[in-house]
Amino acid sequence: MSQYKTSAKDKVPIGQKAAFGAGHFVLNLLPGTLGVFLQVFIITGFGVNPFLASLLGGLPRIFDALTDPVMGFISDNTKSKWGRRRPYIFGGAIFSGILFMLMWQLDENASQTFNFWYVMILQIIFLIGNTMFATPLVGLGYEMTSDYNERTRLMAFSNTMGQIAWMIVPWLYVIIPDTDIFSSQAEGVRQMAIVVGLMCMVFGVLPAIFCKGIDASNMENRKEINLKTLSSNMKDLWVSIKQVSKNKPFMKLCGATFLVFNGFQMVAAFSVFIIVFYMYNGSWEEAGTWPAWFNTFNAIATAFLVIPIISKMADKLGKRNAFIISTFISIIGYIMKWWAFDASNPYLMFIPIPFMAFGLGGLFTLMMSMTADVCDLDELENGMPRKEGQFGAIYWWMVKLGQALAIILGGLVLDFVGFKEGEGVVQTAETMQQIRIADIVFPAITAALAIWVMWKYSLNEERAREIKRELVERRGEL
Repeated sequence: MSQYKTSAKDKVPIGQKAAFGAGHFVLNLLPGTLGVFLQVFIITGFGVNPFLASLLGGLPRIFDALTDPVMGFISDNTKSKWGRRRPYIFGGAIFSGILFMLMWQLDENASQTFNFWYVMILQIIFLIGNTMFATPLVGLGYEMTSDYNERTRLMAFSNTMGQIAWMIVPWLYVIIPDTDIFSSQAEGVRQMAIVVGLMCMVFGVLPAIFCKGIDASNMENRKEINLKTLSSNMKDLWVSIKQVSKNKPFMKLCGATFLVFNGFQMVAAFSVFIIVFYMYNGSWEEAGTWPAWFNTFNAIATAFLVIPIISKMADKLGKRNAFIISTFISIIGYIMKWWAFDASNPYLMFIPIPFMAFGLGGLFTLMMSMTADVCDLDELENGMPRKEGQFGAIYWWMVKLGQALAIILGGLVLDFVGFKEGEGVVQTAETMQQIRIADIVFPAITAALAIWVMWKYSLNEERAREIKRELVERRGEL
């Protein structure tokens, strides 16, 4: 167990933790709802081919990933009386909420081609606003405390609040197909998009109002951000990206995250399809609330069981060891899914969930805390300005690029095994058997590879505290 006690000045007040957590609620609610719409209801409600739906989910994220490093660089070098991050968080929350609502005002009677391009174009514009919000928010979290263990506690708290989104999102599987609430799935998507967009605007501005980062007023070597300096900014951005990419501990974090998250993301919708089409022969009515409860219980287990355990494990065993153990436990959970889906006893589906929850629960709690440690290492090696925004951007660039690939591959798998789009369609037994196999194999293999990547991760607690002492001495702080 760590022998260090967090000093009072390094503790993040509960109000700031709650506001930062509200930002993470939005950070999860937007992509969660977007995933439900793109991976399920655009297929069953608007009759879009699964592969085209996967392109809608994947291709815009490649563009989104390219904008992240630019936003990170701008955020790191911004000079304003409101700080480096908060103006972008505030504006990005409003902009992305409005665009999310507009993006889903689709007409189910329009041609598939029209709806495809409408969502594609609006989604790209939406993702610009989302990047304005998300990248500075992540960077802000890295600088809210300099304490090794308080960073884990902050990320655990925010990740727990983020899981509230995943307790809400699965109920879209119940609400949208309910003919007593909406006349069609398409109408349900249009109305729920408005609700989600408004929620994101309300909660998304809270970190901008209440959270405090480091005092950057005297931070040296920041670049001027304007049209006249655009050319030199691009050169500085490239130099910054090269510095980040040479940070070996950070690249291990990116690689492990790429594998765990995107192995999961590739089959994210498969469990819903298995419940509806394997257990209940394609009847959303008979499946009832089971798809929602499956995903909601996953979020509850992650928030209130897994994250507290992982936070304690990180204190006692170190962040690297906590990650390896939690990822291995998740592999056990994935394998257990083979025996979990039985219509005669649907409660079996809940047994693997606490084991699987250790995968993503451990991933983002620990990786975001470890990335904050890496930012200290970069300051030690490369000096000012600190690059929390850039590290956050590159980290999520890896996530989004892999997510784009994962969503496209997931759609290809569905198309390859013969999954048919549209309402009221019954899938073949062979199709569902192959989906069940893919639902286990892909995330289990990528999780195992992530363990291998992190096996020799070197930035432990002793080294992190040694770096902090050197930085304090260099800055002339008490």
